[in-house]
Amino acid sequence: MFNTTLKPLLLSATLLATALITSLSSQAQSTTNNLHDSWNALLNKHVVAINHNHSTEVDYAAIQGDHTQLKTYLASLSAVTQNEFDAWEKPKQLAFLINAYNAFTVELIVSNLGSKEPQNLKSIKDLGSFFSSPWSKAFVPLLGKTRSLDDIEHGLIRGSGKYNDPRIHFAVNCASIGCPALRGEAFTATELESQLQQQTVRFLSDTTRNFAQENTLNISSIFKWYGDDFEKGFRGADTLQQFLLQYSDALKLVPAQQKALRNNDMKVKFLDYNWDLNARQ
Repeated sequence: MFNTTLKPLLLSATLLATALITSLSSQAQSTTNNLHDSWNALLNKHVVAINHNHSTEVDYAAIQGDHTQLKTYLASLSAVTQNEFDAWEKPKQLAFLINAYNAFTVELIVSNLGSKEPQNLKSIKDLGSFFSSPWSKAFVPLLGKTRSLDDIEHGLIRGSGKYNDPRIHFAVNCASIGCPALRGEAFTATELESQLQQQTVRFLSDTTRNFAQENTLNISSIFKWYGDDFEKGFRGADTLQQFLLQYSDALKLVPAQQKALRNNDMKVKFLDYNWDLNARQ
C-alpha cells in the first residue's frame, strides 16, 4: 500500500522541479529575446534618419569607437548553431538573418576604415576587386560555415524557399545611398511583419527613388535585379505590377495610373542606382 506520509514530500519535490524547469525555460527565452539587444543599441545610437525619414545615414566612424560591442554581437550570432536555428519559427529565423546581413555589412565597412579615412571610402564597391565583389567575400562565420553576404541574402534568405517575402529587399542594407534605409532598430520575430511593411512603404514613398510621372512609373533598379521575387505569389501578386499595386498609396498613384498599371499599359522605367556610401558626414 502507498505510504500516505510520502505524499507531501512527493508533492513538494514535484512543485520544486516544475518551478526549476519553468525558471530555466524563462531564462533561456530571455537570453534568446536579448540576442539582438546590443545591435539594437548600436543602431539607435549611430543611425540617423534623413530625407523626411525615407533614408538613413550611418556614422561608421563613430561605430569604430564601439567596435568591441559590434564584434561581441557578431560573435553571439556566430555562436548560434544550425540545430538551434532550425528549431526556431520562421519569423525568428528571418529576423536573425536580416540582422546578420546588416550587422556584418556594417562590420565590413568599419573594419576597412582603419587604412582609410571615412570620407575617403566612397563606396562599398571600393572594397571589392576586379575579380570579386565585396558581397562575395567569405568572412561571415554563421550557422557553422564561413559565408559571404551573398550567401546570406541569396542562399539562406532568398534561395532557401522558406520565406517567400520580397519585402526583405527593403530590410537588408548594402551600405549605399540607393539602398532602402538601414533601420534604426533591430528586426525581431514579434515585430517582423510590421517592420517589413514599414520598410516597404518607407522606400516606395521616397519620391527620389520611386515616382510616377504621367504614364511612366520610375522605380528603383532593385525591382529589375530581383524582379522574380515579386512574382512568386506574395499576397496574390504574380507580377511586379500586382505587387506595386498593393502600395498604390505609397507610390501616390492616381486611379488612372492604377488602372494603367493593372492593365500593363503603364511604362516601367528603372532608375540608376546610387552606390555612394550611406555614411554620416
